[in-house]
Amino acid sequence: MNYSQAANIYSQTKVRTSGRGQLIVMLYEEAVKQMGIAQEIMESPENRDPGNIEKTNKAILKTQEIITELMASLDFEKGGEIAQNLYSLYTFFNKELMTANIEKNVEKIKSVKTFMEQLHSAWKEIAKTTVVPEQPVRGLNITG
Repeated sequence: MNYSQAANIYSQTKVRTSGRGQLIVMLYEEAVKQMGIAQEIMESPENRDPGNIEKTNKAILKTQEIITELMASLDFEKGGEIAQNLYSLYTFFNKELMTANIEKNVEKIKSVKTFMEQLHSAWKEIAKTTVVPEQPVRGLNITG
């Protein structure tokens, strides 16, 4: 097993064993990471290289997919006005990222990234204070 395979298995295990709040934190972390990749490439002198344009596009699209997943995870019944506000923010973020990708506008990426970093910090605090009930451990019935 190589490093990449081991890292992938570790990530899958982390996702399967995390609570809802921690999963949201992981989504924010990955979104911020992807925007950082896009920002770094766009600010580099070689940003017009076709390979870099493709990498930027992939990073932005991955961020948009994550934001769409965050939108889908909102519970409007329990979340009320907060869920509505987050939905509006996520919609705005996706539009800004689409424009940033089309226009190759790094300032729009920086702006969305700053907001996402703030939301990430808030969700980290929420995840720390939210107690996830542990699943009872059951023994195996080996007698049949």
